[in-house]
Amino acid sequence: MKGAETTEQGNCSTYRGDTIPHSCEKNPVVVDLPADAPYNAQAGNCCRGGVLTSIVQDPTRYMSAFEMIVRNPMRSKPSNFSIGVAGYTCGDPVDVPPSKYRFDGQRYTQALKTWQVTCSYSQFRESDMPSCCVSLSAFYYQSIVSCPDCSCGCQGSPAASQCISEGQQPNYLQIPKAKSQDEPISPVVMCTQHMCPIRVHWHLKSNYKDYWRVKVTITNLNFVKNYSDWSLVMQHPNLGSLAQVFSFNFQPLFQIGETNDTVMLWGIERYNDMLLQSGASGNVQSEMLLKKDPREFTFKGGWGFPRRVSFNGHDCIMPSPDAYPALPNGSPRKFPTSAAVHQVVFMGLSPLVLYVVVLLL
Repeated sequence: MKGAETTEQGNCSTYRGDTIPHSCEKNPVVVDLPADAPYNAQAGNCCRGGVLTSIVQDPTRYMSAFEMIVRNPMRSKPSNFSIGVAGYTCGDPVDVPPSKYRFDGQRYTQALKTWQVTCSYSQFRESDMPSCCVSLSAFYYQSIVSCPDCSCGCQGSPAASQCISEGQQPNYLQIPKAKSQDEPISPVVMCTQHMCPIRVHWHLKSNYKDYWRVKVTITNLNFVKNYSDWSLVMQHPNLGSLAQVFSFNFQPLFQIGETNDTVMLWGIERYNDMLLQSGASGNVQSEMLLKKDPREFTFKGGWGFPRRVSFNGHDCIMPSPDAYPALPNGSPRKFPTSAAVHQVVFMGLSPLVLYVVVLLL
């Protein structure tokens, strides 16, 4: 095997050969190798350390591959695929055209067989509770609209995470231990009225003649987890006219045809691509400059706030629309009215696709 390894060798006592197999398990668990794996253990496009980015964030690290030699010819399709990540469910292998490989510059070789396995993600399969929420504020409004109460559970309830009061730090004995090496550690969050590990804050900062400015802050309230290669997806009807993002990478996402009301944001490598655990450095922030569309721009009716927000593919709980920061009564500045209805498009994770390729050796 190259590019990966199995966690168990299994019982190979019945094997009669010169070389002991890498694994004799009928249902092996295969894990990725780290990026610094020995060269003779690597395969093409391998060794991501078990971490894949989205194709938008890094086209060089959105896939991983490994090779293995099977002693007995495969008489039937492989089955019972699982990627071992909470929330994902894998379907049965499907026959697809055999993969082709370029050989010697102008000749192509072809695999004997190729199967495709699609693994779909569901946030509800991963957890019964949401993991992030959204708070709002505006330059014309004195208060902050906090995340809705009990967005990710209520303090003291069985479903809520363990929490630490503001200003305190958890000691080692308070940190929960994982039951197994592959199981993530349960969150330990700051005690808040919403109890979410992640809070996204949208601040409507400034209003200019032809532009308006928004500040976005992501705060990690989880004391026991860093978020590497994080991503944030937001939906707003004016994001199609996004002029500049000052300290995040961004990419528009076209949901339906030419509709461009959704943008994906992520950190700049070695600057803010790591969202550290709760504390003084546990936040990242950026400002966005958006060009006004005279046909629909307004601050009335909560138009200046996002329709939907997701962090790392998880939908965040939004405040109730009637709680959005409202313009003060008798505001001297009149804004054109906006359309009453806005299209809301579901934002979720794309299916994860696996390919199984059989080569003739």
